[in-house]
Amino acid sequence: MLNQPLEKLNERFGKFLVPAILVMFFLVTTAILYPSIKPSVNSYQEGQVAESNIRANKTIENSTATEQKRKLAAEAVSPEYTYQSDLATTQHDLLKNLFTLILKVTTTADENYQKEMQAAKDKSKVTKPTTDELITQLKKKFETVNTDDLDFYQDLTTNFLTTIFSLSSADISNVEQQTLSLVDEQMQAQIKESDLTRVRQAAESKLETSDVSNTEAEAIRYLLTKGIVPNTFLNEKKTTELQNEAKDAVQPVMIYQGEIIVREGSQIDATAIEKLRLLGLTNQNVNYFPVFSLLLTIFLQIAMLIFFVHQMEEQTKRLQCYLFYSSMMVFSLLIMKLFQLFQTNALPYVPLFYPAAFAPLLLNFFMNRRSGLLAALFQVVFALFIFSNTNADIGSNVLIFLLVSYLFSGIMGTIIRQQRISNQGLTALMWLVAFPLLMNIIFIVFQGMSFSSGQTWLAIICGLAGSLLSLLLTVGLHQYIELLVTDDSVIVLNELSNPNHPLLKRLLEEAPGTYHHSMMVANLSANAVADIGGNSLLTRVACYYHDIGKLKHANFFVENLPAGAENPHNFLLPEDSRDIIFGHVIDGAKILEKEKMPQMVVDICRQHHGTTLMRFFYVKAKERNDAVKESDYRYPGPKPQTKEAGVVSIADSCEAAVRAMDQPSNEKIKAFVSNLIKDRILDGQLDESGLTLNELRMIEKSLINGLCSTFHSRIKYPKMKSEAEQMKEEQEKNGE
Repeated sequence: MLNQPLEKLNERFGKFLVPAILVMFFLVTTAILYPSIKPSVNSYQEGQVAESNIRANKTIENSTATEQKRKLAAEAVSPEYTYQSDLATTQHDLLKNLFTLILKVTTTADENYQKEMQAAKDKSKVTKPTTDELITQLKKKFETVNTDDLDFYQDLTTNFLTTIFSLSSADISNVEQQTLSLVDEQMQAQIKESDLTRVRQAAESKLETSDVSNTEAEAIRYLLTKGIVPNTFLNEKKTTELQNEAKDAVQPVMIYQGEIIVREGSQIDATAIEKLRLLGLTNQNVNYFPVFSLLLTIFLQIAMLIFFVHQMEEQTKRLQCYLFYSSMMVFSLLIMKLFQLFQTNALPYVPLFYPAAFAPLLLNFFMNRRSGLLAALFQVVFALFIFSNTNADIGSNVLIFLLVSYLFSGIMGTIIRQQRISNQGLTALMWLVAFPLLMNIIFIVFQGMSFSSGQTWLAIICGLAGSLLSLLLTVGLHQYIELLVTDDSVIVLNELSNPNHPLLKRLLEEAPGTYHHSMMVANLSANAVADIGGNSLLTRVACYYHDIGKLKHANFFVENLPAGAENPHNFLLPEDSRDIIFGHVIDGAKILEKEKMPQMVVDICRQHHGTTLMRFFYVKAKERNDAVKESDYRYPGPKPQTKEAGVVSIADSCEAAVRAMDQPSNEKIKAFVSNLIKDRILDGQLDESGLTLNELRMIEKSLINGLCSTFHSRIKYPKMKSEAEQMKEEQEKNGE
């Protein structure tokens, strides 16, 4: 399978892996298609494959490359900044002095008012100083400040001054304290112009947690914009000097006489073209529009591929799609080129042998329908490049016939259901063979071709052969491609279901009860999953290994205890028993991952208990300590994420519980299964599985039939001690 190699490649190359795949795809596609549109006159142009080594005819400086390297060197230089730490003190002093002046004005005005009140006979004629008067007095005070600081004070807005003089002296002092504290804190760090908004917002955020009124907060916010200023500035002179030094350190890029510019068989890229231009080797005028259009077509294909693959969530799935699509398209183009070699004037319809539905069909099966449609469209476009410039004079009618046939067959490959084609029978035959054949006949009629002509019947036979070839190739290669693309192919699952598999043999030898329980759960689950249209083979294999973690402590699970043996959990604390039983899920997943089992098998191992409650040990723990939480005795989960996992979860608990029943009857089994499914629904265990109520009814019916046919005449085994038997029943009811 491709998952593990892709993961290793992704770990090694990281973000360069996808570009490497796409570049390789681009190069290979171009190499395949270029000979079909290669101009008859050779010239050195971008995109051309050199027929022989192209060497430099003289020694010359590659000025473009030199300038590019110098530019890159200059851009790599980190800008130099100058930090002015004294600005913090300056801003503090400016704000401190502002509040000193404000308090002086308010204090003086208040004292004068009190004196006037004492001296006045008619106190009603004495008025308090207005805000405008206070602002005027403050501005007079500004005239006494240092000339260098005058701009700071003159820029204060009337709004701010009005707000500040509306506060009491105590409030002004509070504003002063808060402002200076926030400004001092922020100005200690280096602040660039680009950081200013963020730093001010940070200061304002801290203000929101302080105990100030709205008016005070308004004044503080304004002062923060005045007090917090950049203290780190770009040193343009120093930066320019460093950039010039970096440029001067770059050595000129030289092209030396005799140097190989482009090797034989290599594509002439933009860099090589620039070198050839400097050497004066690109003076020939040749029409390269077909080459240009081909490159644009490939770029468009890659762009569309990137666009829809980018919407996939899983990185591994993305890589698979890139690699699988590229491989299928390259394979298709090679086959197309092969049939072009046999095309002659006498046999113009031979390319209809090309299996046009093959690549879209496989992409539809193993990736998604959109990748299949993309392949169906672009193989037609590439066919235009291949067959429009062939040595055979086939004419436009034959070319159109080929393109329409390819397009119709390719789209038919994407319409078919995403199931194994061998299971679709007549449906697949109609979509892939019958309908394309009818379309070819319709087009023959449209072109007025005579059915008495050998060319007409050649076209029909070749088209039919191509459709059959698509079908046969898909049927024959499906399981092998599945083995590469997925980790749960039929071949892998059949191998894992072999009783001689080392893990199954070990399970049978070390935990025979668990082994037989797993076999029973596999039969029950596979039948139920088949009824709802799921993957029954995968479910069966997952059931074989779902309890593999019990190997670690096999004798701590009641199904593995010899008859009459004392249950070891009787001698353990509830939390110890809980950890052991929890461990079989965690340990099982680790074992399966180590064995590189299919991901679905690992997931079902993790999910087959969901987050159900281990009720027996929870109750025992609760009796010992009332503070015990129910969540501590729930399985770690996750809850079943697929329909198959949901079925296994139900079947596992049902089989274990019915096996432990005393004289199970059909009525008891039916009631138990029904109640268990209801309990799982109410507990939310099936919420994420995707199972519908109708499917749950089908599952219930299948499980009841399977359990009744197995246990209706079950022999009653000797009982263990009463407490041990009770523990066994409780554990197996909850799937331990």
